[in-house]
Amino acid sequence: MAAIEVRDLTKFYGSKAALTDVNLAVEPGEFFGLFGPNGAGKTTLIKILTGQLIPTKGHATVLGIDAPKHPLAVKEAVGIVPEVESPPSYLTAYEYLYFVSQVRKVPDGEPRIARWLEYFDLEDQRRTICKDLSKGTRQKLMLAAAFIHEPRVLFLDEPFINLDPIYQRKVKDHLAEYVDGGGTVFMCSHLLEIAEKLCDRVAILNEGRMIAQGSLADIRGQEPDLETAFLKLVGHAP
Repeated sequence: MAAIEVRDLTKFYGSKAALTDVNLAVEPGEFFGLFGPNGAGKTTLIKILTGQLIPTKGHATVLGIDAPKHPLAVKEAVGIVPEVESPPSYLTAYEYLYFVSQVRKVPDGEPRIARWLEYFDLEDQRRTICKDLSKGTRQKLMLAAAFIHEPRVLFLDEPFINLDPIYQRKVKDHLAEYVDGGGTVFMCSHLLEIAEKLCDRVAILNEGRMIAQGSLADIRGQEPDLETAFLKLVGHAP
């Protein structure tokens, strides 16, 4: 059974189509990258897959769960890093991870909180309220919250945004280990150089339609790298 499956998915906002007849399948243990220009429909697709939006038509399942029909079940089963870092403003870094561990019913919450505070070097800021954290620190906190319950599937919308090269490397290393251990990653990113090093397969959305899907070699074709192939596919070749 596919970890993630989308069939004939369409989403309208009023009369505007954000997604049109999108199809894809992501296998367990796969690192899948979704790319596209701004406004292509990437975030809309992630929100449907994570039970935050209802599609106009079509089907979306995650771990066999019908995401539109059972949004809470999907949210319980997966980890999510949204495009904009958004931990609650008036909780401290520790309180936010404690809150997440309680909502997620993590049995060994304190050791896991300690692990991720240490992994992201947040110990000195554990008592700082989130509104006073830098954007990069809030991003690290959102990543820690997504990782803390060890989900089988991670949905990551621009996970490397606001991270310096040190933490980009740490997150890349963790995600590689996570996938090696059988986890599944569905990632949207504009950082094609990083994605090229991580992804097993990729897909490209443009104006709400899936215009390419396959292995990195399939997408690159005769082009020297993923960025060049991407620009050509979306009609912006240099």
